[in-house]
Amino acid sequence: MPELPEVEGLAAFLRERAVGRVVAGVEVGALNVLKTFDPPPTALHGLAVTGVARHGKWLDLDVDGLHLLVHLSRAGWLRWSDALPRTPLRPGGKNPVALRVRFAPDGDDDPGAPPGFDLTEAGTQKRLAVHVVRDVAQVPAIASLGPDPLDDAFDLDAFRALLVGSRQQVKGLLREQSVLAGVGNAYSDEVLHVAKLSPYALAGTLPDEDVRRLYAALRATLRDAVAAAGGKPAKELKDAKRAGMRVHGRTGQPCPECGDVVREVSFADRSMQYCPTCQTGGRTLADRRLSRLLK
Repeated sequence: MPELPEVEGLAAFLRERAVGRVVAGVEVGALNVLKTFDPPPTALHGLAVTGVARHGKWLDLDVDGLHLLVHLSRAGWLRWSDALPRTPLRPGGKNPVALRVRFAPDGDDDPGAPPGFDLTEAGTQKRLAVHVVRDVAQVPAIASLGPDPLDDAFDLDAFRALLVGSRQQVKGLLREQSVLAGVGNAYSDEVLHVAKLSPYALAGTLPDEDVRRLYAALRATLRDAVAAAGGKPAKELKDAKRAGMRVHGRTGQPCPECGDVVREVSFADRSMQYCPTCQTGGRTLADRRLSRLLK
């Protein structure tokens, strides 16, 4: 799933490619992707993209006051083309393109195919979501987002306040979008590895030294990932994310810090990775949802 760094990378990419362009058409290839009906996608036709922002894992294209909001979910992606196919997108079938945005050609006399982007989604679980709204706060999932961990106002005291009284395991808290916006399964693994904390540590009982280390790891890990994504075309962001992972997705490989084998805990719809030596005092976590440390 694209998380804060990749969505920020996409936003930066679109700021360079899309801002100032006029929307020539929006074509829906999968009806389930569109979660709003007023205003309709056709309301964007003829309007110019004036800005691109990010809200947690949400991508926000400001189209002259209307907002095209995209949540890529687990298997969605944005694919830019300098020359989209001229054939109109047809709903249904096996086409992976859920929505297409066409921009007007660069010049009135430009005979080439127009630029634009496709939103695609792989797999059978169709969770890609697109909203067209007048106000971003109209989308409940955005209105309920917690603070952005890279916001300048999100200091150590603000982070401490999120943990006070929490009975959540720290892994779950980092992934909770209403608590902290933008971190998902992959970067929570990375942050906890850098902080040398067990994913099952209780957030509300962490000693202050651990809280400080976790906050520093959170900010540094995300900043480094955003920097790594910067300047890359959309098609390279997924590979850049995988290449930058320390433990996530690296089960069975050596830990880059200590050389121990990276272990995994699998759940019904996801898995997490960690280093026993760095994070759990050498102990292996049982591979079940309500795991306890194996004796």
